[in-house]
Amino acid sequence: MSSERPEASDADRRVRGIAAYASQFGIDPSEVVAHMTRLLGARMAEEALQSAGGGAWEDDGLSLRDRSIAVLAALITQGGVESRLRGHIRWAVQHDVSPAQIEALVTLLAIYVGYPRASVAMEVVRDEIAQMGLSFEE
Repeated sequence: MSSERPEASDADRRVRGIAAYASQFGIDPSEVVAHMTRLLGARMAEEALQSAGGGAWEDDGLSLRDRSIAVLAALITQGGVESRLRGHIRWAVQHDVSPAQIEALVTLLAIYVGYPRASVAMEVVRDEIAQMGLSFEE
């Protein structure tokens, strides 16, 4: 794979960002800008859309599944980002990460990030998986 990619226009990045957030939040793309603006304000929402539409989620050696696992690990490690973690749990499942694999990831991370942070993440994971109507059985 070539490391050279044509630069996307701001409009292209924005469209891809809207599609990414629509998928992550489970909402219609037409609702994304208003939703993000309510959450973050107009300026920060636009930055988020541009960022999400960039190349970080494109195929350059990592699958969407791999990327989802990496992002879950980063959010769990940070702590205090439970609302962001919820969307990425849903997205990870859409990217073929099973609930049991997410549970195993959180359990593994407890050793490295500490039980309190991991246990909060596990509460969020269990709640989100239940809301999705899924179980932790493989």
